[in-house]
Amino acid sequence: MVCLKNILCYGDSNTWGYNAATKDRFPAHARWTGVLSRELGPGYKIIEEGLNGRTTVWNDPIEGYKNGKDYLIPCLESQRPLDLVIIMLGTNDLKKRFSLSAFDISEGARVLVEIAMRNGEDCNGNPPKILLVSPILVGDIYQSQWGELFDYENSIERSKKFASYYKSKAEELGCEFMNAAEYADPSPIDAIHMDASEHKKLGEAFAKKVKEIIG
Repeated sequence: MVCLKNILCYGDSNTWGYNAATKDRFPAHARWTGVLSRELGPGYKIIEEGLNGRTTVWNDPIEGYKNGKDYLIPCLESQRPLDLVIIMLGTNDLKKRFSLSAFDISEGARVLVEIAMRNGEDCNGNPPKILLVSPILVGDIYQSQWGELFDYENSIERSKKFASYYKSKAEELGCEFMNAAEYADPSPIDAIHMDASEHKKLGEAFAKKVKEIIG
């Protein structure tokens, strides 16, 4: 039996497509997931699973229901079969309320990869491929509406450490790795979210990587 290649994109507001200018959602075709779908073409199904404020494994005491670990297994089961799971989380873990180091955040990402490896399944009953992605950098957040929430000084520096830690986790676990910050930058409006042009760049980069992995 020939299966459609199903790709789960598990992330936060930058996967959901938050538009910093309007505080609404970019249309489907403008989000990086939409760009990815267009670039890959027929034979691939892109499953968007972005949630604003989602963390890796931490319970948010204020917003609630944001723990990426809690929803991952149900998501993997409901969306099965899956050929590839893309995990891009960590930015929300930088919030002051969590007081986490970049290393601890990468450990949270590691937990998610392990869950996906154990609980995901393709149409042949094999574990899916996993692509662990270190998020884009936090920009000049001082003047942003998120400045107090993210602790502008420490968040910028910790986000710069993501790539090395995430890459190390990917190597330890034997999964694929990609650094989103190599391809896209945050909007100058809020220093956290991508604008449409950056979504396009990232979606095109993802398409190239996906083809290398399962294409």
